[in-house]
Amino acid sequence: MVEHFFEINHENMDGEKKTRARTGIMHLPHGDVHTPVFMPVGTKGTVKAVSKESLEEIGFEIILANTYHMYLRPGADIVQEGGGLHGFTKWNRNFLTDSGGFQVFSLSQLRKIQNDGVTFRSDIDGSKHLFTPENVVQTQVKLNSDIQMQLDICSGYGVERKEAEQALKITSAWAERAIKEWNVQKQNGYRGILFPIVQGNFFEDLRKQSAEFVSALDTPGLAIGGLSVGEPPEVFAEYLRYTVQFLPDSKPRYVMGIGTPDYIFEAVEDGIDMFDCVQPTRVARHGLYITHNGMLSIKQKRFEHDFSPIDAECQCKVCRTYSRAYLRHIFREQEILSSMLASYHNLYFLHSMMNEIRKSIQEDRFTSYKEEFLKRFHSNNV
Repeated sequence: MVEHFFEINHENMDGEKKTRARTGIMHLPHGDVHTPVFMPVGTKGTVKAVSKESLEEIGFEIILANTYHMYLRPGADIVQEGGGLHGFTKWNRNFLTDSGGFQVFSLSQLRKIQNDGVTFRSDIDGSKHLFTPENVVQTQVKLNSDIQMQLDICSGYGVERKEAEQALKITSAWAERAIKEWNVQKQNGYRGILFPIVQGNFFEDLRKQSAEFVSALDTPGLAIGGLSVGEPPEVFAEYLRYTVQFLPDSKPRYVMGIGTPDYIFEAVEDGIDMFDCVQPTRVARHGLYITHNGMLSIKQKRFEHDFSPIDAECQCKVCRTYSRAYLRHIFREQEILSSMLASYHNLYFLHSMMNEIRKSIQEDRFTSYKEEFLKRFHSNNV
């Protein structure tokens, strides 16, 4: 157990509307991280179309990298030779790395799961590889992750109970093996921490069983997996709320793969401290900007003569500098700058939104802030 890793600063006391929303600080090897926090995804060691200088300028304290992709190319040994992810990328703040389990899960035609681990073929060149709970920990140690995830099995929405039970059984066994290897690596000087992952698919008893199991492992933090895998939003909300009640309040809770305002507010209300998603930069490359009044598609002809900013209330350098007309022009011309500016704006917007969320929790007005924000966001008055 890592002592004093996580401090809770304030729990929202928003009148009669009780929530689990709280603010806190995670003390990590590469600096403190204020929670709740949205983490940009740098799958292959870079957030697409965004430089590490821009991420620093916006104010991010932690980003993600993907173990599966970094393992395949350039290879964990090369990253380690370059000084771990921090030395290799020159991002000197924190890295969280996922285990690669979700990527392997998505390669259903190219992988075989057994008790020992998962054998899969690279989506790059078809070469054969084996991930085990132990070597995935070892790989993330080479990457020098500040927070690493256990290898798990993520089962999709709508699978039969038998498949969900088997996935949970293996994931639980893998968690114990990963923690054992992590403890060995700590004795060798590794400073990063490991989160086990709650699974259980969309069966309440399996969710409860998994949540209670990972809680008993007494790791510094916990992740909730197997959500946002194609289920309707109301099912996501139901199972997130159900799962959280079985997790300890004293530890940070991380939900993987969410990054829209609706899902973020739902997660914060349920006491989630960490989340990530590729969505803000992915939609940016398709000309979609996140604004206070909803999602703005810059490709529309109505912006041809519109010389106003994307969002008049946003203080990012894109909104302070460029017009909708210009941003439409460079998108239509498929200029690289279009992806860069849209990605910067979307990440800045979410980072600012998280600052406001933390402030609203500190001031015991999270519920009213959430309601006002989402009412305006869904007005689509862009």
